Amino acid sequence: MSIRPTIPERNITEMSLDAIQTLMEELGQPRYRAGQIYRWVFQRGARSLDEMTDLPKTLRGQLAEQGYTVGRVNLGKVAESVDGTRKLAVHLDDGAAVETVLIPMGENQFTQCLSSQVGCALDCQFCFTGTMGLSRHLTSGEIVDQVILGRQVLPEGARISHLVYMGMGEPLHNFDAVVSSLTPICHKDGLGYSHRRVTISTSGLVPQIERLGQTVPVNLAISLNAPNDEIRNEIMPINKRYNLKKLMEALREYPLPPRRKMTMEYVLLGGVNDSAEHAHELARLLKGLSVRINLIPWNPFSGPGYDRPAEENVRAFQDILLRKRYTVTVRVTKGLDIDAACGQLGERPDPLVQVTEGDI
Repeated sequence: MSIRPTIPERNITEMSLDAIQTLMEELGQPRYRAGQIYRWVFQRGARSLDEMTDLPKTLRGQLAEQGYTVGRVNLGKVAESVDGTRKLAVHLDDGAAVETVLIPMGENQFTQCLSSQVGCALDCQFCFTGTMGLSRHLTSGEIVDQVILGRQVLPEGARISHLVYMGMGEPLHNFDAVVSSLTPICHKDGLGYSHRRVTISTSGLVPQIERLGQTVPVNLAISLNAPNDEIRNEIMPINKRYNLKKLMEALREYPLPPRRKMTMEYVLLGGVNDSAEHAHELARLLKGLSVRINLIPWNPFSGPGYDRPAEENVRAFQDILLRKRYTVTVRVTKGLDIDAACGQLGERPDPLVQVTEGDI
């Protein structure tokens, strides 16, 4: 199995609006039919050609005869937490699976956490997905399909207000598919999200951070988790390739849109990176950057031997950063009872693909 999946040519969810328009011209149809199809797929969540009832039957028949299909994923188990978080198992057409999470954020609003890979190659020691290894990248359509499925399981009257690429996988390792998925997600005839409501998180792939800033004006989040190279090398092996000096240089050059801040995600590991000294060191590291800091008490899973930080350490860490005039929040843990909290997603895929440093 390759980490780069084959993208089917005749699956409409994988096609751009331009490609659908070209197809309509080839079939002797007016170009506006492409917009109808696009809206059926991405706005109405159609899963078959037969659902597109305002298309002529002859056109639907032509598309079916030529093997065109809609959607590539199927909804598996939906687990619901006592706090309202919903975790969806998403089954892919090759037998693999990923998970996506709907997180309640207020009255009738959810943030959806999207996966971009089956597993992950980066081996972050505090993240369960990182222990799985990488099976393969997701396609653009498989990413977008998670949102379409997510909309189907919302409580009545609720909506997905924000999307975050923070689920299974390193989004910038699957750069092309992730960026391609943003087209239907942000298109007015697609899912219709503003770029301001989309956040992409990365563990620190410096060249791809630079590319992202030149490509799409989404929000950027950095999975930082350490104030120095010694700790970060230990818990995040990617730091041995792109150390904090390189990462901070890339962030200082990142073209932030006006009035926006980058988010620094900092998983607090008891006795590892949660001391007052670490907080002061972090404040010095981030000096001069336009950031907000999101502190995340570690969410446990069996294996790594870390401890969840003491509550008083979390508050003391936050207070130090607040006194340094940073915007600092502590993430409220949600979905812990269904293994849907930050760093808990995934089931071990089979088979795994060996990924060398040059592939990242």
